Amino acid sequence: MKISFENPDKVNGLLTITVEEADYKEKVEKTLKNYRKKANVPGFRPGMAPMGMIKRQFGTTVKVDEINKLIGEEMYKYIQDNKIQMLGEPMPSEKQTPVDVEAAAPYTFMFDVAVAPEFKVELTDKDTLDYYTINVDDDLVNKQIDMFASRAGHYDKVDQYQEKDMVKGDLRELDENGNTKEGGITVEGAIIMPDYIKVEDQKKLFENAKVGDIITFNPKKAYPESDVEVSSLLKIKKEDVADMNSEFSYQITEISRYTKAEVNQELFDQVFGKDNVKDEKDFREKIAEGLKEQLTVDSDYKFFLDVRKYLTDKVGKLTYPDALLKRIMLNNNKDKGADFVEKNYDKSIEELTWHLIKEQLVKANNIKIEDADIKDTAKEAAKAQFAQYGMTNIPEEYVDNYANEMLKDKKYIDNLVERSIDRKLTDALKKVVKLENKPTSIDDFNKMMQEA
Repeated sequence: MKISFENPDKVNGLLTITVEEADYKEKVEKTLKNYRKKANVPGFRPGMAPMGMIKRQFGTTVKVDEINKLIGEEMYKYIQDNKIQMLGEPMPSEKQTPVDVEAAAPYTFMFDVAVAPEFKVELTDKDTLDYYTINVDDDLVNKQIDMFASRAGHYDKVDQYQEKDMVKGDLRELDENGNTKEGGITVEGAIIMPDYIKVEDQKKLFENAKVGDIITFNPKKAYPESDVEVSSLLKIKKEDVADMNSEFSYQITEISRYTKAEVNQELFDQVFGKDNVKDEKDFREKIAEGLKEQLTVDSDYKFFLDVRKYLTDKVGKLTYPDALLKRIMLNNNKDKGADFVEKNYDKSIEELTWHLIKEQLVKANNIKIEDADIKDTAKEAAKAQFAQYGMTNIPEEYVDNYANEMLKDKKYIDNLVERSIDRKLTDALKKVVKLENKPTSIDDFNKMMQEA
């Protein structure tokens, strides 16, 4: 077997493989002998069919399979041994001429190989990057306390409606004369949050309403842009909403008002565990401590985005084998077509450039990912998930179990590995570059992230 590689412009490679009969003959004969042992041919005992018959029936197929396997193995070995930084998969070359495997060897196969552009990028202590530290002030702590109090709150029954109250009652469809429609829609115990009604004149119908009052309103007019709201309220199919223009009577049977929990020992225990916090001062300090930890993750993420922009700008525009990469992209997205490739190509090149930059950073900083790193990332993800629901006092056992479940699901693994790399790389780069600390408020920080 002969393999040659041409790469005149550094990014478009042509890999040529010449296969001789000696390269595959022994494997083909071995496979055909195994076929003969298993073949059940009418007129012959199992394993006793003439080899000539086996060759005529299976010879070409086996030969093609063995040649394809051989080409794949040798091609990737050559690319690896010669340290060719390949992008995507090799594509059958447009220079390839038809190969007749029925004819005698040798056979020549040609492949187009997209090669990564050569460039060098690094970060040193001569590079200065901003690092945004988010201030944990009283206002931020107050908002967090308000969130905890809201989540730990409860509903009280009241007699008269006020803004944000929840109303429960019985809905009955009316006819054109304002009477209950015979055979019309009836929903008992229908729950409405009048504050979410979009149309003001329908919303005002509930002002100062009391338990026992009967209100006449039109669900379709109340939620003109949401067929889902109407279908959910009236218990009808979404497709039936278009024809539903009836007025409804709504007799209020219950009004509930949400009351936030008091900031007291009961709330302290609920958030941080029994007797871990003794008074409001400790409560605020504990919240501030947790916020600093959470916001450091956000600051690190912003720093990582800034590193990406800084180095992408520093590297500038790289030369890629555009035509070949578009062919590869189209081959990987056959169901989406050429238009998809054209619309998304530039963005994919941006991501590819960053991927190549990050590869150099990972190598330069000796970043290695072990199972323990992935487990830690999964636990951080689990804690963040619980924190979204105000659950900050989760026992380590539960966090560990949640992380283990994530690690069992293959759809999470690639993402967890990538996040583990990003976390370790961020920590390493913060020690390499000169950091210009920039204190900022949470509002200004969020505005920066939205703009980014």
